[in-house]
Amino acid sequence: MKKYNLIIPAVLLVILVLTAFFAPYLTLHDPFAQDLDNRFMSPSKTYLMGTDDLGRCIFSRLILGTRVSLLIGVAVVSINTLIGTLVGLISGFGHKIIDSIIMGIIDILLAFPGAILTLAVAGILGPGLLNMIIALTILGWVSYARFVRGMVLSLKEREFIESARCLRFGNIHILFKHILPNCLGQIVVLSSMDMAGVILMAAGLSFLGLGVQGSFPEWGLMLNQGKDYLRVTPHLATFPGLAIMAAALAFNLLGDGLRDLLQGEEVHFN
Repeated sequence: MKKYNLIIPAVLLVILVLTAFFAPYLTLHDPFAQDLDNRFMSPSKTYLMGTDDLGRCIFSRLILGTRVSLLIGVAVVSINTLIGTLVGLISGFGHKIIDSIIMGIIDILLAFPGAILTLAVAGILGPGLLNMIIALTILGWVSYARFVRGMVLSLKEREFIESARCLRFGNIHILFKHILPNCLGQIVVLSSMDMAGVILMAAGLSFLGLGVQGSFPEWGLMLNQGKDYLRVTPHLATFPGLAIMAAALAFNLLGDGLRDLLQGEEVHFN
């Protein structure tokens, strides 16, 4: 039954990845082409999701926007995972003084509300793709560091770690050959769930004018551009909102399925 829990999110994820990869070939019209004579058109055979306030094809822009949202999600989650995992390994396996210093820094960072700090950093740096990624990674790695540290503290007291020490393996060998492999499954679960949060937060920043700007399609920006016409042409905001919801749902379900599948597994290396 655990494997069946992955079918729906896996299918959704494959659709998202293939859409992002083949986006230029799936668009029906030029996503940037303006046609003021065809503004606010309702969904039809010519324009599957209608047109926006500048006459641009919403379907084509939504397809191309998949690339931007997934790029932001992958970039932010990769940076957070790498930094957080390394910090967590060092903190959990290192000397108590090092652990105290690292945890002190993490506690200070956690004293700031995450969403507010992200908004503040994004506001200071200004709108833009790179600045948004930086804002989303300011606190994003902290949860990984705390999670990995807790797993390391638990694992380093296990029998197979004691056996490795008796065989006189070095700390680096034990850390990366015995402890880290047993953390990877849960890190993957945390990363997949974090992807959903990052996509939502990135869309929120763009919606507030602190993310991707200009004519390039991004789901949060499209949502912002459509909010002023909800009573007249609700499809301008409905379709980007559904895309954001589908992507977040896919990664959340994927995380739940992976957690059930990987729960209780251990990896031992010689």
